[in-house]
Amino acid sequence: MTENVLVILSCGTDNPNRATRALFIAMVAAKKGKNTALFLLDEAVLIAKRGIATHIKAATGDSADDHLVFLQEFNVPILVCTPCAESRQITEADLVKGAQMVTGAELIDLACKSTVISL
Repeated sequence: MTENVLVILSCGTDNPNRATRALFIAMVAAKKGKNTALFLLDEAVLIAKRGIATHIKAATGDSADDHLVFLQEFNVPILVCTPCAESRQITEADLVKGAQMVTGAELIDLACKSTVISL
């Protein structure tokens, strides 16, 4: 079993429960010492835009922003699908600290070396 965990998220403000859960799972993996990365595509790219995560909360009361802050503090890569972001007028300058725009090729490279959790 690999020590690499890749969490792929495709929803954001359109599904706050699932979005918050994905960030939580990435946080747990990082806390367990796994080499963790978070890949955001489709609506999930909105989470990487500064100021958006503060408005995303799960029904349990968990805040996406709290989990995102943890991922940033522990240097977990937050990878944002470039075409998905650009189609939503999000630029690299709009992203939160630690987030970077990447292509699908990066997703494939990481997925081939990781245990993948997709939400």
